[in-house]
Amino acid sequence: MESGSVTTPFGRRSVTLGMLASQAAARKIEPGQSIDKWKLYRALCEARPLLGITDRALAILNALLSFYPKAELSEDNGLIVFPSNAQLSLRAHGMAEQTIRRHLSTLIEAGLLIRKDSPNGKRYARKEQGGELREAFGFSLAPLLVRAEEIERLAAEVVAERMHLQRLRERLTLCRRDVAKLIEMALEEGAAGDWSTIHLHFRNVVEQLPRSPSAEQIAATLDELEMLREEILNQLEMQAKTHNPSGNAQQSERHIQNSNPQSITELEPSFEPKQGAPADDRSAGRDEPTARVLKDEGKSEPVSGARAASTANTALKSFPLGLVLQACPEIMAYGPQGSIGTWRDLMAAAVVVRSMLGVSPSAYEEACDIMGAENAATVIACVLERAGHINSAGGYLRDLTRRAERGEFAIGPMLLALARTNSPIRGKTG
Repeated sequence: MESGSVTTPFGRRSVTLGMLASQAAARKIEPGQSIDKWKLYRALCEARPLLGITDRALAILNALLSFYPKAELSEDNGLIVFPSNAQLSLRAHGMAEQTIRRHLSTLIEAGLLIRKDSPNGKRYARKEQGGELREAFGFSLAPLLVRAEEIERLAAEVVAERMHLQRLRERLTLCRRDVAKLIEMALEEGAAGDWSTIHLHFRNVVEQLPRSPSAEQIAATLDELEMLREEILNQLEMQAKTHNPSGNAQQSERHIQNSNPQSITELEPSFEPKQGAPADDRSAGRDEPTARVLKDEGKSEPVSGARAASTANTALKSFPLGLVLQACPEIMAYGPQGSIGTWRDLMAAAVVVRSMLGVSPSAYEEACDIMGAENAATVIACVLERAGHINSAGGYLRDLTRRAERGEFAIGPMLLALARTNSPIRGKTG
């Protein structure tokens, strides 16, 4: 049986306040308290991350529990086990004695064992004439009995966290599948929108997730993908509604093209009327893409390259400078005095960045002619932000310029995707 006095370790091992606290707590065992030792051990295995012990230390504890003669830990049966290191090594699958001593120290420091050393440091027990143990020297399992409720509570927390993480992973997998298949369907069906930019944003969100993410990281990625899925669904549902047949074919065509210019899912190219145009001309400009207008005009007179560029220029929507800087903060370092306060500053920074990215002057001048100086500077800022994912900035800019000239490119999706990525608060825009 254990004595109620404080015990100090044998040899050069010093006593610590933690040891005294563990011994004081071990004397608070309630009368008649008992617990199944293997049930408690399973809870210890679950709670291991919160207790700060290793799997090797648990293997040693398993060996110690195997030397306890009863299935139930209780003070009435005694709580001291006294196997030698050689016996422990046999039951710990041949673990080296030096390793055993190190993990025993870990269990003691974690407050799961108490060392009760004999006068000579050996582990043994004295028995009464009737065979009952009178006194034993070894390791006390009393802290396990005292902390049984705490250990089971910690184990329940670990299990709950693991289940929460598993549910988040399942939701993330389903959301990733939904977004991937919706984008694939949009591309196969030829739905209007800059789906390559949307797919690039989707891949960026997915690839930013580490190999072993925490629950917080998965939740943040899940929120962003759910927002993206909702935007894609809104865009596709809007297009599906606009393609419903009506009584007048001409009205149906206008209904398809006349989308809400303030919609957050601004995935289709934006076509704006020329300034000063009559009301009927503005309506027609919204109803039909610029490419179709140019084609119709070409029936009566040839269309010059400058006129086509001017039309694409007015068709490309520009965005506020604040939104551009929020989406593309990297370019601010290249502005005059290391900051950007006006569009003139942004265009000056774009010239510096253009040279740094290896974009030829002719490619940038063509982009300015087709898109406009402000929009070309905005595109350069976006290219700088995504420079690590673009092999040839010059070729990429020329491709965007050609698409803008045909009325097939809008800056909005690229800018909004970067704004969401660089926003300090990941919330749904709009």
